[in-house]
Amino acid sequence: MLVGIGILASRLMGLVRERVFAHYLGNAEAAAVFKAALRIPNFLQNLFGEGVLSGSFIPVYAQLLGKKDADEADRVAGAVFGLLALATGVMVALGMLATPLFVDLIAPGFEGGERDLAVRLVRILFPGTGFLVLSAWCLGILNSHRRFLLSYLAPVVWNIVIIATLLVMGGRYTSGGRAAEEALTEWLAYGVVLGSFLQFAVQVPTVMRLLGRFRPVVSLASASVRQVLKNFGPVVLGRGVVQFSAWVDTAFASLISNRALSSLLYAQTIYLIPVSLFGMAVSAAELPEMARATAEGEAQAHAKLRSRIDAGSRRIAFWVVPSAAALLFLGDLVSGALLQTGRFGAADSRYLWYLLMGAAVGLVASTVGRLYASAFYALKDPKTPLRYAIVRVAMGTVKAWFLALWLPERLGLPRELGAAFLTLSSGIVAWVETTLLRRKLRSMVGPVGLPAGLLPRLYGAAVVGGLVALAVKQGLTGLLGPMPGVGVEWGGGLLVPPRLHPVLGLLATAIPFGVVYFAVSAALGVPEAGAVFRKVGRKLGLAR
Repeated sequence: MLVGIGILASRLMGLVRERVFAHYLGNAEAAAVFKAALRIPNFLQNLFGEGVLSGSFIPVYAQLLGKKDADEADRVAGAVFGLLALATGVMVALGMLATPLFVDLIAPGFEGGERDLAVRLVRILFPGTGFLVLSAWCLGILNSHRRFLLSYLAPVVWNIVIIATLLVMGGRYTSGGRAAEEALTEWLAYGVVLGSFLQFAVQVPTVMRLLGRFRPVVSLASASVRQVLKNFGPVVLGRGVVQFSAWVDTAFASLISNRALSSLLYAQTIYLIPVSLFGMAVSAAELPEMARATAEGEAQAHAKLRSRIDAGSRRIAFWVVPSAAALLFLGDLVSGALLQTGRFGAADSRYLWYLLMGAAVGLVASTVGRLYASAFYALKDPKTPLRYAIVRVAMGTVKAWFLALWLPERLGLPRELGAAFLTLSSGIVAWVETTLLRRKLRSMVGPVGLPAGLLPRLYGAAVVGGLVALAVKQGLTGLLGPMPGVGVEWGGGLLVPPRLHPVLGLLATAIPFGVVYFAVSAALGVPEAGAVFRKVGRKLGLAR
């Protein structure tokens, strides 16, 4: 619950950030360049940050805490911090020197002024990434001590600084043409660096209190530190493979158009909300507990792992399935309610819907797959997720090229629709990876994962709810008529927005969608739906 609260707060602030960003920059050329530039130093953050430390550091550190070996746990924490600070410092310096090469690799579609702006922005942004990596170390300490709230609330500070930068500087620069937009993105880059430092700084006092003796050193003398490094290699490679997949999507989108690139990154912000809120929250909370369980006998440890994986995967599926259906049926209203303001108009919201449709296909697989990967990390087996990540990326690259760049032209579709096929491709290969992870996990600890028949019931309930919401949406359109001055891109009556503001339209459709989903899933015997109704009934005084 604490992880969920922290992630929810962080994601809500992230949505506010994206809305303010969209207001001042929309899908302008400078917006696409800034978002692509931010991805480059984020590669370093993702390579050495939360995901890697969760797979290498937390299992060892949490197991030492479970054994009550506080002295060795403190030595491991200090050595990992020292090694991480050294590696990050070197990588930041090299990254700043090699920025032009990174820009050409990540966004090959940038030329001339776009490329020059990207190089300037990346060089400003890179130092901030080092602070985010150290912030991930703090998260590892806090989570292992079951202090979940602060570590996931810390990114709120990062978002607040960026929002403040946009609000203070946005009005001064958005009316001056391209040069003014570029100046705004440079100010924004400095705001990102300041926010990164503060995200790290707010966690440090609590971390220092939890550590008995903190001595940052660069040493491999401890066997536990060597175990962290042994896990670190495969996890880094696994994260690198995943980052390669993100690079492929960004590179392909930049070849389609600037609008496709910026919309892809807007879409990722939206569809990662349920992934983070349910998948990351459950996985982050379960990983230290699964790691502690491995300190017990094998039979008992495997039984606890199965119990936690089963319960976690059911919770994830129950909440993520309707999230995917909402993106599929109501994606235009979702994107409009969250982002439609200023320079981000109704046409941009509808275009973003196509990308969210593709993302909805693999949403459940992506979130459940995180939990399965965490189980392998708890078992100190990071190589299996690495192997399957390689399979996923290899398949995804081929599919992305075929679906996003080759297929639209052959079908006579607008080139910009290729961005929607990018998210669709990622969703398809996510199911392949998750299936492989589950099969291997079953061979190691026994039957785990979602029970047979649960997903069909959940998807059935979500589709019924989605159709009801779609009928409400069409009813509003017929009653109030389309918004004046708004055309329909790529046809279809379902794409005509009602006269209602997107926020009101989303509320008018999402509420019946949610009620129908919970009612139908409860009628189909899904225990989680019954539990929700009982909790609501108790709150309303209708049930004990």
